[in-house]
Parts: sequence; C-alpha cells; structure tokens
Amino acid sequence: MSDNAPPEPHGVFARFARTTPPWLFAGLLTLIVVAGEELFDTLGGYERLALALGVSLVAEWVFSWLFAGRRGNTISAYITGNSVVVLTKPAAGLLWPFMLGPLIAIASKFALRYRGQHLWNPTNLSFSVLLLVAPGSVALLSHQWGNQLWVSAVLISLGFFIAGKARLLHISLSYALAFVVLAGFRAWLLDVPFRGELAPITGPVGILFTFFMLTDPKTVVKARGDRVRVVLIIALVECAIRLADEVHWPILRPLLAAPPIFALAIVGPLAKIWDLRRRTRVAA
Repeated sequence: MSDNAPPEPHGVFARFARTTPPWLFAGLLTLIVVAGEELFDTLGGYERLALALGVSLVAEWVFSWLFAGRRGNTISAYITGNSVVVLTKPAAGLLWPFMLGPLIAIASKFALRYRGQHLWNPTNLSFSVLLLVAPGSVALLSHQWGNQLWVSAVLISLGFFIAGKARLLHISLSYALAFVVLAGFRAWLLDVPFRGELAPITGPVGILFTFFMLTDPKTVVKARGDRVRVVLIIALVECAIRLADEVHWPILRPLLAAPPIFALAIVGPLAKIWDLRRRTRVAA
C-alpha cells in the first residue's frame, strides 16, 4: 500500500458503511415494523410478525432443499416476512393472510422462473394475489401509519440511503417524477385538486413502494436506461388504473385497491422476460 494512501476506516461507522444493502434493508425494515407497531399499532400484535417470519423462513428452507438442494437464503426470507407484515391489513381477527402471504411470496421464487431467475418481486406478487382472491378480507395498510410529516421524512431519508447504496436511486427518482407529472395530468383531466392526486406517493406506503419495492435488485432489468423506461411504463399503467372509473374501464376496477402494486405486478415480469431474452440474443 502506498504511504500516501488514506487510512482504512474502522469502528462502528465503518462497519455500517461496509454492510451490504440486503442486510441494511433487513435491519431498517425491522426498525420500521417495530416503530410502526409501537407508535401506531400497525401490526395489531407481534404474533402476526412472528407468524409471517416463521412461515417465510420455513418455506424458504424447505423449497430451497426440495428444488435446489441447498440451504435457503435466510436474509431474503426474513425481508419477505417483514415486507408482507408492513403492507397487509387483514379483517379483524384474521391470521391466515400472514401465513398464506409469505407462502405465496417464497413459492413464487421457485415456481415462477424464467431462464433461472424469478420474475416477480415476491412480496408484490403475494399481495397482488391476496387482493384479487380475497378483497373482502385483505386490504393495503395505509392510513394506519398516520399522516405525520416526520414519519414520511424518516422513511424518505432511509429510502435515499438504501437505494443509493444499492445504486438504484435512479429508479425511485424516475418513478417519483413520473408520478408527480401524471398526478398533475389526472388533476387537470378530472378537475380535482392536485394535492389529492399527489397524496398517495407522499404517504408511508407510497414511499415504501417507491424506494424499496421498485428497487428489488433480483427483479429489475440490468441496463440503467431500461430501468428508467420500465418505471415510466409502470407509472403510466398505475395512472390508467387510477382512472379506471372515470374512463369506464371496468376490467381495471379490481386493481383500484392498490394501483402501484398491481402496475408493478403487470409490467415488472414482462420487462424482466424481455430483458433476459434481449441479453441472451446479444450474448449469442
């Protein structure tokens, strides 16, 4: 090493800086879940978190052993379990969504694959399925987080940090910009206040979707420019879903329960398949 080289960082902050994004995400997601429960009672009891984590971990280990002959990815399963809990708001007294949701999410990684890679963000697919098959029992956890400005500020700060460390911040910023522009378009088209159309992305669930679900490293396309184009398409599909009632598109009405979630579930896997096929042709 050169005598002029800067000294290697050390200590707690240096170890934190060297921590890989999945571990950082897992730790911060746990912090979000616990803080949400303590401050806003978002979970309705820690037994729901324990149930979701238990099903996620067991399913990951079993499916990995059956289909791949190896030990499961514990950190991935842990993130999935926490993510399902963060988004799911079942009807009072129901626990089965916290078992079925993680099971669908983990199973999708092994069952719904193309050329060796899974196509859907596991939590995204799981929540989409639950909303479609049991709309009367499962809803998107939203207003339970409260509307305090400091909550959104903390989540945005964490989102910038995690997405930036994973070098995927351009995805979140591109989507946010597209959402703002399309919110203005909807406000003009429907003659409603712009603030109301902008509100979904400023809440905790919108922030979590923008910074954490859209930037799943396993399911995004590879090229930076293609990533931007994909999130722009996702924003357009979401806008179409939000306009379903106004433009009389009944086929889209079931998706109104969670427009961004369904938009990603529709566009994401198609973009992934296109990207894998394109890269195969280029390599050949």
